Amino acid sequence: MPLHFELVTPAKLVRSEDVHMVVVPGAEGEFGVLEGHAPFMSTIRDGAVQVYKTEGAAPETIQVEGGFAEVGDNGLTVLAERVEG
Repeated sequence: MPLHFELVTPAKLVRSEDVHMVVVPGAEGEFGVLEGHAPFMSTIRDGAVQVYKTEGAAPETIQVEGGFAEVGDNGLTVLAERVEG
């Protein structure tokens, strides 16, 4: 089953898609999120969000600056202060 992933900045919705896994640069270290992950919230540090569209695929990298990540019933939402690219 896919994980619903949204990447949002104060200005706009950058991404909204179903993916296999996302690795987020959390303030306490990187963490990976798959479908069915327990509810979770973390601040994020400047770094790369890695999006794996399918199992075994090479990740797409998105540079983010600051913000929060929340895993809930609707999937993973990353609220970034800024997204590069």
